[in-house]
Amino acid sequence: MADSSVEPSHGEDDVRVVTEPADGLGMVVADPAGYQQAVAALAAGTGPVAIDAERAHGFRYSNRAYLIQLRRQGAGTVLIDPIALAPGTGPADFGDLDELIIDEEWIIHAAHQDLPCLVELGLVPGHIFDTELAGRLLGYPRVNLGTLLEEFFGVRLLKEHSAADWSKRPLPRDWLNYAALDVELLIDLRNALAERLAETGKDEWARQEFEFLATHSTDPADVRPDPWRRTSGIHRIRNRRGLAIVAELWRARDEIARRTDRTPGRILPDATIAEIGALKAPTQQAIRDLPAMNRRGARRYEANWLAAVDRAMALPETKLPPLHRHADGPPQQARLWAGRDPIAAARLAAAREALAARAAELTLPVENLLTPDYLRRLAWRPPEPLDETTVDTFLDTLGARRWQRELVVPLITPLLLSPRGQ
Repeated sequence: MADSSVEPSHGEDDVRVVTEPADGLGMVVADPAGYQQAVAALAAGTGPVAIDAERAHGFRYSNRAYLIQLRRQGAGTVLIDPIALAPGTGPADFGDLDELIIDEEWIIHAAHQDLPCLVELGLVPGHIFDTELAGRLLGYPRVNLGTLLEEFFGVRLLKEHSAADWSKRPLPRDWLNYAALDVELLIDLRNALAERLAETGKDEWARQEFEFLATHSTDPADVRPDPWRRTSGIHRIRNRRGLAIVAELWRARDEIARRTDRTPGRILPDATIAEIGALKAPTQQAIRDLPAMNRRGARRYEANWLAAVDRAMALPETKLPPLHRHADGPPQQARLWAGRDPIAAARLAAAREALAARAAELTLPVENLLTPDYLRRLAWRPPEPLDETTVDTFLDTLGARRWQRELVVPLITPLLLSPRGQ
């Protein structure tokens, strides 16, 4: 669309399919000279910057950006290929672009998905407007970009390239059109959502949420203990030796995936790892006889898999992983609470019920009213002494925003003290 504002849609009959940018593809940057021209064009523009990134999820191990899309009033759309700009020894230098836009508002859809790969390139936001999060706060049942654009402007985007391998080069023209359309209406969508947030009295909630996103954009990702325990199919394994095989195979696959920048499942599927771990006698021949081992990727690294199994089989009993990892924190599944702490289970159930009712009144997903993990931690081991002040401090320390605490602390503190009126 052109930079002029777009009028909201007024019904299903107004919906139209858009396959190409209305004002052309814009600048496609794949060399240093083009990059400098793009920065100059964006500098000549005004107002916030719409930004998006395309990754190769499902094809590559890394979470790196393979295309960056930017759009600004008066500058049009700019598509930057960070791979073409990268020297052989590392990522491209986007310092001048970051300096240009760091103090501007970034309009981004689902910031939690794209910020890590942008920060990896040195692009760190100072201010954010997340259109997906705004949609959640407004209570829209579906908040993907296409649905919101259709809701507000009667525009339907074709999403056939959303799961494409963006590490492919050269990028086809229709892929670039798709990428450009992802930012073409973001500024208009931001304005429409901001107006609706103000009308519903939720603009301050959004401001706090966006500030939290920007402030924590460079936080390191949480590292899960024993990540191999999330291997699909691991539930079939009933002994510690089998778990050790899964762990060693997972680590071997992860090393190969990291080194080759390929998604792990395309090297050796989870199901195959679990199948090997479940073998009663995991001999070399038994492993080779598995149908999945006939796949090219599995055969190519056969020596690595056999070595991993040998390492697991050589472990003494004292070094084998436990069947279940007992964490100090609360169980993830509520059904397990009653067996471990019935009183905590009652606290959790009562608080959940109250939060669900309040969220419905506010036309808000309950997980946006209070992060479920925060509630679990609070209900499992409440602070002492238990009152509104200590509960507020507890949630503040975890990261709950002020607007959330103002709504939930008076609501759930009495239930933590006496769940269900006990």
